[in-house]
Amino acid sequence: MSEKAVKPAKRARTEMPVQPPFVRIQNYLEVALGYGEAEAMAEASRCIQCKKPGCRQGCPVEIDIKGFIGKLQQGDLPGAYKVLREYNSLPAVCGRVCPQENQCEGMCILGKNPEKTGGAVAIGRLERFVADTFAARLAGGDAACLQITGETACHMSRDDLKVACIGAGPSSLTVAGYLASLGIKVTVFEALHEVGGVLVYGIPEFRLPKSIVRREVDAMRDLGVEFKTNWVGGKAITVQELFDEGYKAVFIGVGAGLPQFMHVPGENSIGVFSANEYLTRVNLGRAYDFPNYDTPVFKAEQVCVIGGGNVAMDAARTALRLGAKKVSIVYRRTKSEMPARLEELEHAIEEGVQLELLCAPLALNADENKRLVSMTVQNMKLGEPDASGRCRPMPIEGDTRDIPCQLVIIAVGTRPNPILLEATKGLALNKRGYIEANPEIGETSIHNVFAGGDIVTGAATVISAMGAGRKAAKEIAKRLLGAEA
Repeated sequence: MSEKAVKPAKRARTEMPVQPPFVRIQNYLEVALGYGEAEAMAEASRCIQCKKPGCRQGCPVEIDIKGFIGKLQQGDLPGAYKVLREYNSLPAVCGRVCPQENQCEGMCILGKNPEKTGGAVAIGRLERFVADTFAARLAGGDAACLQITGETACHMSRDDLKVACIGAGPSSLTVAGYLASLGIKVTVFEALHEVGGVLVYGIPEFRLPKSIVRREVDAMRDLGVEFKTNWVGGKAITVQELFDEGYKAVFIGVGAGLPQFMHVPGENSIGVFSANEYLTRVNLGRAYDFPNYDTPVFKAEQVCVIGGGNVAMDAARTALRLGAKKVSIVYRRTKSEMPARLEELEHAIEEGVQLELLCAPLALNADENKRLVSMTVQNMKLGEPDASGRCRPMPIEGDTRDIPCQLVIIAVGTRPNPILLEATKGLALNKRGYIEANPEIGETSIHNVFAGGDIVTGAATVISAMGAGRKAAKEIAKRLLGAEA
C-alpha cells in the first residue's frame, strides 16, 4: 500500500506522564516519567510503517526508526533495542534530550496533517521506553536481552588497531561505541573526573538523570572502550603523542566550553555567573544534593537568566529548585523566536519561570559591597529579519527599566577552549576559532585526525554532535578495516 493510499484514523499522541509542577519544583527527580508498556504499545501502534519513512531522513544518526517501532509493534523489545543500538550508542539519552519535534518527528508523515491524524508519532518517547525497559529486563536476567548484549560484545578485538578520542561528550561516545562494536580498541581521554561531557555537567538531573548516562557508558565499557578521566587534551596528552603511541586515528570531540559574556558594566559583580559555571557546580558538583555533597552554589530570591535557549531554561529551572522565589528569563526577542525546545519552555512556564521579553541588558548594578542588586535593561522592538531569519531586535530609544535581582546567570552562548587547539600544529581553524572539518567525513586538515560536535559547529544539539561522530567513525572504520567495515 502506498503512503498516499493510507488513511490513518485520527488518534491523538499518547501523553507522557510527568510530575505535577508544584511537586517537581521541590525536587530534582526526572520531570517526565516515561511510558509504561500499555502507553508505549498504544503509541507504537499509531506508526503506519511508511514505505519511504521521512522520519529516518530527519535523524542525524540515521536510526532505522520504522524498523525499531515495527519490532515494538510485534512485541519484540530485544529486537527493537537491537535496531536502535545498530545506529545509536546513547538511545536512552537521545530519547530524553533530542529535539525530535524538529528532526525525526518533524518529518513524520502523520505530523503533516495533525488535525486528521492526531500528530506525529512520539518517536523520542518510544526510543526512551525501549532503552529503559531493555535495561530493566537485562538487569533482571531476561534471556533474550542477555543474548542481544552478548551478540553486541562478541566482536573479536583488533588490538593492532586502536583509536583515541579526546573529550568524552556525545560525539566522542558515538565514535567509541561504533568503533568498539567492530572490534577496534578505543581509548577516550576526558579532562573532567566524569565521563559524558555536557550530558553530565550541563543537563540537569531532572531532564537527564546521571544514572542513565552511566548506564550507557558502562555498556561501552562492556564493549572494551577504555575511559581515562582527568586527562586534559593539549596538556596531559597531545595529538602527536597519541600517534607516537601507536594510535591509528584521533577524534577530537572537546566541545566548546568557554562561556560568552556580554561585556556590559557591572558584569564582575558578586552574583553574576556564566551558565557553564552555575550548571557545572549544580550538576557535576552535585550541589543540588546538599548535604550529601557540599559543593557551594550561589542562591538568591530574585534571579535573572539571560538567553532563550535550552541552557537558559535549564539554569532557570535549576534556580527555582534551589529555592528562588522569582526567576525571570530575559530575552531580546519574543517567545516565538526562542531557540529552546518547546517542551522545555512549556515546562519552565508551568513551573513558574517568568519571561521578560523584548529587552536586553544594559548594566548590572551592585551595591557598595559589589553585590548585585538589579539589572538595567533596554526595551526592544523587532525590526527586519537578520541572517538567522529571525527578526532583528532594535532598541527603543530612551526606554529602559530596572529589574531587581541578586543573581544573574548568563546563557548567551559558548566558544572554543584554545588549549588543545593551540597545542596541535597544523590544525586549521575557521575565523570563529572552531576546527575546520570535512562535513562529509569529519576529517580535519591533519591526516587521520577527525573532529565533530560543538568544537566544529559551535553550540548545537546532542544529536547533531552524535551525527558528526557517526560520520567520522564510519570513515575511520573504512580506513582501518577496509572491506571488513
